[in-house]
Amino acid sequence: MEKEHKPRKVFVEGPISPDFIAKSIASHQSKTNIGAHAIFLGQIRADEKEGGVVSGIEYTAYEEMANDVFYEIREAAFSKFELTCLHIYHSLGLVPTGEISLFIFVSSPHRRAAFEASEFIVEEIKNNAPIFGKELVGEGGDFQWKENR
Repeated sequence: MEKEHKPRKVFVEGPISPDFIAKSIASHQSKTNIGAHAIFLGQIRADEKEGGVVSGIEYTAYEEMANDVFYEIREAAFSKFELTCLHIYHSLGLVPTGEISLFIFVSSPHRRAAFEASEFIVEEIKNNAPIFGKELVGEGGDFQWKENR
């Protein structure tokens, strides 16, 4: 019998805290059918840009459309890999350098599926989710559109 997966809340305001990440991990200790977790954390870098150093990224999104895309990514991951749990969280608003803006937490009975699913999910988000970042650059605080690499 296949599980029905409902759309979940993906966006959080501001940085994703280490406390939130730790609580997410701790909440899975009772799930004894899990043999592996893969965690991806996207952190804001202090890149050197023309005009100064990046001090943060301000994220915006077409939220309704993005939630649909995240749901499709989630469903594709569950159909492609043997997963037990999958959680995706992405920041909106300003996230300072050194802070976490993307948290992907994948659980599976076996490690290979968790690793492969994590990479698949990150690539799908980067390629398909309508999320936009403006980098805060230099002392004057000028915003520049972020380019994904």
